[in-house]
Amino acid sequence: MKPSSIVEFVRDTYQTNDFIPLHAPTFNGNEKAYVMETIDSTFVSSVGKFVDDFEHKMEAFTGTAKAVATVNGTAALHAALYMAGVERGDLVVTQALTFVATCNALYHMGAEPIFVDVSPVSLGLCPKALEHYLEEHAEITAQGCVHKGRKQRIKAVVPMHTFGHPVELDELLAVCHKWQLALVEDAAESLGSFYKGKHTGTLGEFGAVSFNGNKIITTGGGGMVLCRDLEDGKRTKHVTTTAKVPHPFEFYHDEAGFNYRMPNLNAALGCAQMEVLESYLQQKRVLAARYQDFFAGGDFAFVTEPSYAQSNYWLNAVICPDSDMRDALLAGTNEAGVMTRPIWQLMHRLPMFADAPRGDLTQSEYIEAHLVNLPSTPVLLAG
Repeated sequence: MKPSSIVEFVRDTYQTNDFIPLHAPTFNGNEKAYVMETIDSTFVSSVGKFVDDFEHKMEAFTGTAKAVATVNGTAALHAALYMAGVERGDLVVTQALTFVATCNALYHMGAEPIFVDVSPVSLGLCPKALEHYLEEHAEITAQGCVHKGRKQRIKAVVPMHTFGHPVELDELLAVCHKWQLALVEDAAESLGSFYKGKHTGTLGEFGAVSFNGNKIITTGGGGMVLCRDLEDGKRTKHVTTTAKVPHPFEFYHDEAGFNYRMPNLNAALGCAQMEVLESYLQQKRVLAARYQDFFAGGDFAFVTEPSYAQSNYWLNAVICPDSDMRDALLAGTNEAGVMTRPIWQLMHRLPMFADAPRGDLTQSEYIEAHLVNLPSTPVLLAG
């Protein structure tokens, strides 16, 4: 299949000869009205009704006990790891095939990643690879799970739901239970994705969602911690809002907290975006089905949701037959004004994580060399 035929298909789907972005934010609801309401009220910063409303809407949609709004997705993941008990000097197992924010959150809290391979089923953390790595390199001691070679505690596992496709959570949870590890879901890309009927980010102890400008809904910048336990949620809210003890006028903070508060201005956008989320999800599934039909029977394999899951198809993706065809597709589409992109470079290839312990990464390396993301904005889709 030539890049020109893919360009033609994408332009026909979106019915435009203009530049087609990978995933653009769209504001066609109450965004302007709600933002103007925050401006008129003067409550544009971290206090205001839209922050509470946004959290409540997210709780209702995901079924989590408590949702805590943060300034971005990395802050949400940092707070989730902190709440899960990750400390300086700990090791945390995650995937090398992820956006750098997953590992940045670990780095800035003084923890280190262990990289294991991803599953061809989900493109996310593989439970078999996790089990294999732990059996070879870990042991249970009085301090919990410890790396036999490094003598450091392995505290948590962080799977990332790649492009919105849920990982094999039951299997991962079973491994975590066996090895006394906390599971924290990086659900930055998977708002609107469900694992066996349950929303991603709600099966682990904590989950972290992102509302960056390229996500399925956006608050400009922003994130959310999803807390399975209500009391944990209350404490997460406390520590992410500078750990200030409520008082009419006194400033007293009972621990070293984070200033990760989402501004009311951003939350106003989020409330408006939540009102159209269901329609976005429906349009994304229509778009994904069109891509799947287009690539059916050819050499390019469209990435579909796992059988056990309902994915939001945040970014559509195709696996090319070889790396040369991947490079040709990237060059041809971008030159024609249709934005595509490769997947992220694997984390162990970056200088700050080059020395991190890792298992076999054969599947991750294959995907890195063959995958291309395709335009995925839902509301540009022709009816």
